[in-house]
Amino acid sequence: MPIHSKSGRRNFPTTHWTLVLTAACPGMAEGRAALVSLCERYWYPLYAFVRRRGYSREEARDLTQDFFLRILEGRYLDRADPAKGRFRSFLLTSFHFFLSDEFDRARAQKRGGTALPFEINSGEERFEREPRDEETPERIYERRWALSVLERAMNQLRREFEEDGRAEHFERLKGFLMGGAEGAYAALARELGTSEGALKVSIHRLRKRYRELFRMEIASTVADPADVEPEVRFLVAALSR
Repeated sequence: MPIHSKSGRRNFPTTHWTLVLTAACPGMAEGRAALVSLCERYWYPLYAFVRRRGYSREEARDLTQDFFLRILEGRYLDRADPAKGRFRSFLLTSFHFFLSDEFDRARAQKRGGTALPFEINSGEERFEREPRDEETPERIYERRWALSVLERAMNQLRREFEEDGRAEHFERLKGFLMGGAEGAYAALARELGTSEGALKVSIHRLRKRYRELFRMEIASTVADPADVEPEVRFLVAALSR
């Protein structure tokens, strides 16, 4: 979450780039912990990317696991340069380097017992739900990245309601985040014991907060605040393709 200044203005949040560069420093245990968290958030777009390139489920699982093991060992972090692009681009570019590195792929087959500090076995189940069209691996990656950002924003919004003791309220309202039938407002208002007008205000605030969290998550993946708007437009377009 970003820090608020005394004036109430939200400062630009700590970015994923900051965490990556910290993790690249030897002996920075907290940096590695942050990097584990980032890898856990964003492993699936790369899994979907490599599956769409024609690798089997076993190959995709092994390649994805070995790539992130390399990242956590510090490989490719020397190429991490915020001035050269967005965090999602850094990961995909690094993955291309990894896939073209026959030595690393040979080692991946011999690695055996080393495991990631997070679970990726659900990848194939998720990939089975991908559209069976002719989208390129790159477009699959971009859409899954955008969906990961939306998912993180949704999870943060849910946590905020849970912390306020309104988890059930959130579950009743979340269906209206992307729109909803006007006729459903009156029935839900009666169920919640409130007026239709008050319910519409709550839904408006919910949508506004969701958009804020979406932008905040995007802001954490770029190095410059000026890149937020272009990235918002890019990810919205990726979702609409």
